[in-house]
Amino acid sequence: MNRKNLIALACVLAVMGMTGAAFAAVPLYRLFCQVTGFDGTTMRADKASDVVLDETVLIRFDTNVRDLPMRFRAEQVSQRVRIGATGMAYFDVTNTSDQPIYATAAYNVVPERAGPYFQKLQCFCFDGQTIAPGETRQFPVQYFIAPEIATDREAQGVREITLSYTFYPTQGAAQAG
Repeated sequence: MNRKNLIALACVLAVMGMTGAAFAAVPLYRLFCQVTGFDGTTMRADKASDVVLDETVLIRFDTNVRDLPMRFRAEQVSQRVRIGATGMAYFDVTNTSDQPIYATAAYNVVPERAGPYFQKLQCFCFDGQTIAPGETRQFPVQYFIAPEIATDREAQGVREITLSYTFYPTQGAAQAG
């Protein structure tokens, strides 16, 4: 192989590698955030906390919709929960169109430093959703604030957390649950 062909092959491989890295960046970043709680990403828990503290945190709920004909609201604006105690919140979604909606809810918490401590046991955001034309559905979220928040220097003093959801369209029934 001559030098020109070797350089051309190296350039093609470099472009293919960069394209592959660009497609992998979003899922890898999402995985990183889910594992570490970075950028206000909440954590997924397998079981409730064994420790419940007397200290409380006010949880506020924020709902948003991006490019979908639907209404999305929290049944309650906020809840006060004891740190470590399991809380339950309900959200209502109504498809206001005459077509099925395939959607997924992205989520985060503010302040971001509370992300690793906001633990979800059950959430509609774990899976894609299919909402029939005119249908109204109620989605529960079961969560707790991990007791370690009380001893983490950076998270100490967090007494209000906003849990925010944004529903966005997905590509259809194959991706929706």
